[in-house]
This record gives sequence, structure tokens and C-alpha cells, in this order.
Amino acid sequence: MSSAQLIPLGSLQVGQMARIVSLGRTNRSYREKLLAFGLTPGTLVAVERVAPMGDPMELRVRGFALSLRRGEADTVMVVRS
Repeated sequence: MSSAQLIPLGSLQVGQMARIVSLGRTNRSYREKLLAFGLTPGTLVAVERVAPMGDPMELRVRGFALSLRRGEADTVMVVRS
């Protein structure tokens, strides 16, 4: 994975897919919530759509739709697929 560039999940555009690498520094309870949502390292994520004003964004994770604010999504580091 040396040639892959880590980027925040919130920077992806509609239609892009990525694989989760890590969760950034955030408080413990929020980190646990992200993990409970299925945002675990190694999971594929696709950006389905973005609200008209750019926030929140709808993600497809493990077969279900998940909406996150871009600021929240920026705590998840990914590599593009």
C-alpha cells in the first residue's frame, strides 16, 4: 500500500469508492459509533449522493445507506478503489 494515498472519506465525490484504512483521532464514544455503523478498516465504501448544499453525504456501506456530515466523514481515512 506504499503507492496508495490516504485521504479523508469526506473528500470523495459522488460515485467514488474507497477502502477504509483507519479512523482518525476523535473522542472514544464517536469512534465506537462509527465502528458500530460498520466503518471498520478494510470495508469498502461508496458515495451514493450528496445533499444540495454539500452536507450530509450518503454512503453505501455493507449493503446499507449511511448519512454522515462531511466533518464526521473526514475522521475516516480511506484509499480510493
